[in-house]
Amino acid sequence: MSQPVLRYYLCIASFPLQEPGVRALLQVCLVACSVASPIAVMTIAQGDPEAARVKNPVAPAAESLSDGKRIYQRYCASCHGSNAEGGPGNDLIPAAPDLTDKEWKHGSTDGEIFSVIKNGVPPELNMVPFGDQIKDTEIWNVVNYIRSLAKKN
Repeated sequence: MSQPVLRYYLCIASFPLQEPGVRALLQVCLVACSVASPIAVMTIAQGDPEAARVKNPVAPAAESLSDGKRIYQRYCASCHGSNAEGGPGNDLIPAAPDLTDKEWKHGSTDGEIFSVIKNGVPPELNMVPFGDQIKDTEIWNVVNYIRSLAKKN
């Protein structure tokens, strides 16, 4: 074993785990962590219920799709790929998700997709907010364009 690991092990091994108070505290911590972790993951994966209720005011007409594609290529393709099938990521940021499949971690309604584009995905902001760079109508056009790329399965 390496020195830091050995020191950590010796510290933990000498800790009085047999004491009833210590044991009870560890049990409470274990239960709290096992309950809180799935709830946090479910909350993140479910998207934004308020945004889910927002309806897309822009019809997916040819003009909207053309403008959406132009904006997507300018702002989104560098991470999500020119065909929206995801990007590789690197040591600093995770891979950008495929936008053509059925898996949407931050919500799959038009309103949720709009919200993610406009506000980003906190707290790490691996998906940065574009609300100060792209007008709302243009974001809706991007939503329409992304929808048009969905794989037909």
